[in-house]
Amino acid sequence: MRLIGNILWLILGGLEIAFAWLVVGLVLCVTIVGIPLGVQAFKMAKLTLTPFGTHVVYGGGAGSLLLNIIWVVLVGVWMAIGYCIAGLLNCITIIGVPFGIQSFKMAKLSLWPFGSQIV
Repeated sequence: MRLIGNILWLILGGLEIAFAWLVVGLVLCVTIVGIPLGVQAFKMAKLTLTPFGTHVVYGGGAGSLLLNIIWVVLVGVWMAIGYCIAGLLNCITIIGVPFGIQSFKMAKLSLWPFGSQIV
């Protein structure tokens, strides 16, 4: 089921979103200050490529907490709202529920990316 879900996800827009995250990560990594943000964008790209069968483990210390607060204020809340809207729209139909669940997973990661790992 994971393979079929990931293939459908990529066909229905996941590949474009992952590519967009990759471009954002590369642009952020151009400056030294943007490298930590770029790494988080690469993390989102990785989750966007194969959301089915992966889960996110959250952790980190005080540094991650501080960076997450800055992330939430700057961009995290808007990205999370976008993913939540996509998740709600996917959950309208029974067939879209698994895709909605993956969107909610990405919303949580886009809200709090520092200190998390995708396994």
